[in-house]
Amino acid sequence: MFWKFDLHNSSQIEKLLEKEDVTLQELLDEEDVLQECKAQNQRLLLFLSRDSSMLDLLNLITHEPPADREERLRYKFANVACELLTCDVSLINDKVGGDESLLNTLYSFLEQTSPLNPLLASFFSKTFGNLITRKTEQVIGFLKKKEDFIGQVLKHLDTSAMMDLVLRLISSVEPVCLRQEVLTWLNEERLIQRLIELIHPHSDSERQSNASQALCDIIRLSRDQASVLQETSETDPLLTTLELQQSIDVLLKNMFEGEKSEVCIVNGTQVLLTLLETRRPCVEQVIDPCSQGLEKPYTVNNSILMAIQTHLKHFHHLLLNPPKKCVMLTTMGILEEPFGNARLHGSRLMAALLYTRAPRIHHELCQLNMINLLLDLFFKFSWNNFLHIQVEHCVSAILNQPTTNGKTHDSPDQIQLETKDTQNSDKSDMFTHCDLIKHRILDAWEENDKTQEAGGMRKGYMGHLTRIANTVVQNAEREQEQTQISQLIKDLPEDYKARWEQFVNETLTETNKKNTADLVRFHTKTPMPLLKSSFISIFLLTQVFSDYQIQEMTANFVDQFGLNDDEFGEHDSTTFLTLLVSLLSQVSSAIFETRTKERIRPFDDAEEEEDIWEDKEINYATQVKARSRFMKHTHTHARIHTLNSHSSDCCLSSVGLDW
Repeated sequence: MFWKFDLHNSSQIEKLLEKEDVTLQELLDEEDVLQECKAQNQRLLLFLSRDSSMLDLLNLITHEPPADREERLRYKFANVACELLTCDVSLINDKVGGDESLLNTLYSFLEQTSPLNPLLASFFSKTFGNLITRKTEQVIGFLKKKEDFIGQVLKHLDTSAMMDLVLRLISSVEPVCLRQEVLTWLNEERLIQRLIELIHPHSDSERQSNASQALCDIIRLSRDQASVLQETSETDPLLTTLELQQSIDVLLKNMFEGEKSEVCIVNGTQVLLTLLETRRPCVEQVIDPCSQGLEKPYTVNNSILMAIQTHLKHFHHLLLNPPKKCVMLTTMGILEEPFGNARLHGSRLMAALLYTRAPRIHHELCQLNMINLLLDLFFKFSWNNFLHIQVEHCVSAILNQPTTNGKTHDSPDQIQLETKDTQNSDKSDMFTHCDLIKHRILDAWEENDKTQEAGGMRKGYMGHLTRIANTVVQNAEREQEQTQISQLIKDLPEDYKARWEQFVNETLTETNKKNTADLVRFHTKTPMPLLKSSFISIFLLTQVFSDYQIQEMTANFVDQFGLNDDEFGEHDSTTFLTLLVSLLSQVSSAIFETRTKERIRPFDDAEEEEDIWEDKEINYATQVKARSRFMKHTHTHARIHTLNSHSSDCCLSSVGLDW
C-alpha cells in the first residue's frame, strides 16, 4: 500500500540515528518516533534498549521536568517516553522487566513524598501496569520482595492512578493459578482492611472516594471472574474477606461513629450497595445479547445482611437528621433544607435491602417505621425525582413479594413461616399504618388537582405516584395476591373505598391513556404496519452495519497500528456493502411509493375547487385575533406544560441532586 513506501519520515529518524552524538531528546522530539518503534525499526530499538536510554526514559516519567520549560512542552518528553515504554514491543518489555535496577528506578516513584504529580502518577501506573501484564512473574516476584508495597501504594491513594495500579494487579494477572497466588498475597497484606480504614471522616475526600471505588471494583471483578471460571473451586480471598460480617461492621462504624461526614457516609454506602447487587448494573430494558447465558445472578451473603441489620437505626437517624447543608437557591425558589446526597444514598440502600427479601431485614424496617418515613420525604421534597424513584422501588419491592403458600424443599418450616408472616406484615403495614391508598395516593392526588385548578404547577412526584397506584392495582389483580391486597382494600372506610374505585376506573385509567399516547402522530393515510416495518428495517440494517464496522476494528488493529498488504481482502467488504445497499434501496423505495400514492390524487376524484382568480375580501382582523389568542395561550402555559408533561415529570422535573 502507499503508506508502506512513505520514506520521508523514516529517513529523518535514520538520519538522526546515523549521528554519533544523537541524544534521546532529539529522537523524542520527532513526531513519528512512536510509529517507528511500533514498526520494529531495529536501529531505533537498539538505541532505546541501551541501559542509558532506558534509564533516561524511566527518569522522564518519574521525575518532575524543569520548571523553566514552556508549560505546554514541559511534559511532552515524559508523555512520549511513557508511550514508548508501553507500546508493547517485546524488546522493551524484556529489557525493563528483566533488569532489577531499572525496576528499582521505576519503583522509586512510590517512595516520593505526597502528594504525587497526578500526570506523572498516570505515566508510572500505565508503565507498571503494562509490565504486570507482559512480564507478570518477574514483576510480581520483584514486588513481593519490597517491604510494604501495598502501604506505599495506599499512601498515595489520593491520586486515582494508584487505584488503577491496584486493580491491574487483581484483573490482569494470568494464568489462573498465578492470579490466585497474587490474590492470596494481597489478602495477606490486608488490602481490604486497609482500604476500609481509609473510608473514615478523618481521611480527605479524594482518598475516601478512591478507596470506595477500589472496593466496588474489586467486588465486581471478583464476581465476574467467578462466573466466568465456574469450573474452579477456589474462592476469591479478597471478596471473602470483604463479605465478612466483621469487615462490614468496621465500615459501618467508620460511617456513623463520631463526627458525621456526608462524604464518608456516601462512599461507605456505595460499597454496601455494590455488595447487595444481584446483577451488574445496566441500562433499563436493554439486554446485551453477548452476555446472555454467561451472566448469572449473584447471591448476597447472609453475613452482609446481618452486619447491616444492626446498623439500620443509624440510617433511620440519618434520614431524620442529615449532615447540615447550606441553604440552596434553585429555579423553584430558596430551598431551606436540601435533601442531600447522604440521605439519597440511604434511600437507595433501603430499596436494595427490600429487594433482597430477607425476612429479618423487612421486619427491622417495619419496626423502625422506615417506609412511612420515606413516604413522608417523598411528598416533602416534591421536586427530587432521584428520591421519588427510590421510594417507588421500596413500595414495589414490598407489593411484588411472591406469597409463600407452601413449603419448599430447601427451606425449613420455621423460615417458611417467618417469611410468610413478614410478607403479610409488610403489606398490611403499607396499607394501614402508612395509609398508602387513603392519604398517600387519593388525598395527594386531590391536593394536586386543586393546586392545578388554582393555576399552580403540577407536583413533581405525580408521575411516580401514578406508577405506584398502578403497582397497587396490578398486584391486586394477580391471583396469588388477590386475597391479601384486595382484602386490605376492602377494609378501607366506605368513603375511601368508593373514592378508590372511582379513582381506578376513571382518573387512573384516563391518566394511563394520556401517558401511553404516541408523542408523534403519523399521517392517517399512511399504512401504519408498512411505515413501522420500514423504520424498523432501516434501524436494524444500520445496527448490523455498525456491528460489522466494530468487528473490523479488532484489538490487534488498535495495538499494532497497521495492517499488512495481504490482509486487505476487499471482496468480503464489497459483498456485505452491496447487500446492505440493496436492502436499504428496497426499504426506501417502499416508503417513497407509499408517500407518492398519498400525495397524488386522481383528477376524477378531485372535489370542486374554488377559483383562485376570483376577487374576494380578505379579513385580516380575524387572523390576527386568532394568532394573538394562540400566542397568549402559548406564552402563559408553555413553561407549565414543559415541566408537567406526563411523559417528562418522572425524570426531568428535578433540577439538582440536593433537591
